[in-house]
Amino acid sequence: MLLVPGDVLRPRRPDEHFAGEAAAARAAGIEVAVIDHDALVRGDPGDAAVARVPAGADAVYRGWMLPAPRYRALADALVRRGTSLRTTPRQYRRAHELPGWYPAAAGHTPESVWTTGDARADFVAACAGLGSGAAVLRDYTKSMKHYWSEAAYLPDVTDTEAAWRVASRFRELRESEFTGGFVLRRFEDFTGAEVRTWWIGGECRLATAHPDTPDEHPPADLDVSAFAGLMRTVDLPFVTADLARRGDGEWRVVEIGDGQVSDLPRSTPPGELIAALDRDGTAS
Repeated sequence: MLLVPGDVLRPRRPDEHFAGEAAAARAAGIEVAVIDHDALVRGDPGDAAVARVPAGADAVYRGWMLPAPRYRALADALVRRGTSLRTTPRQYRRAHELPGWYPAAAGHTPESVWTTGDARADFVAACAGLGSGAAVLRDYTKSMKHYWSEAAYLPDVTDTEAAWRVASRFRELRESEFTGGFVLRRFEDFTGAEVRTWWIGGECRLATAHPDTPDEHPPADLDVSAFAGLMRTVDLPFVTADLARRGDGEWRVVEIGDGQVSDLPRSTPPGELIAALDRDGTAS
């Protein structure tokens, strides 16, 4: 079964953003059910959110990003209906939050250090842990790259006063969505657009443009097999890995994310993702 958020005004219908995937799933013979995303994120136990989900099936979620505790609430509510998510709450957190996937990707992704919480002293200690040079700031789940100079880029981590101003602005912008702590990632000079790769059971099933640059398709010389061992080590059922080419020509992992909440670029037909999910029954 494929689970998608319902439309706010027409709750029995899929949200417009996921309507194409829902239609493609139904065309492939996959049952589709809608959940009430707003009810879920309001903080209820989740039962109201899944009231329209039939009982007794395995399910894959394709929807808006959820904090790990709310994903657990969704999973628990589905279990009470006799339905299980293929990605467990523990697996979701490992994919969704950087500290969960970073140990497996170390060496293939920019060096990273992080804090637990948003205390200034811990942030300064993290700067020292990175040593020197430029860094990019984020929390466990998200950056504010669209506020690059004021809330993302740290020109020199040894200038802790300037770095803390950026961190403070980042914290302000993230508000209640701030997750886990500050993450400092060593700056690497990437060239060209990112590529989003989709991995199911440790196998790359699809390579697409990144949603931010939907018309920049993966280059012909991209060799995802170089990351196959890494993704088998990550050992998660459905994830994305965003790749970018560094200035020296090496492809690097920019980020790993849970595939259920990774956006599909508008340049990729929804049916391609559904076919990738359904190739061995993952979504059926």
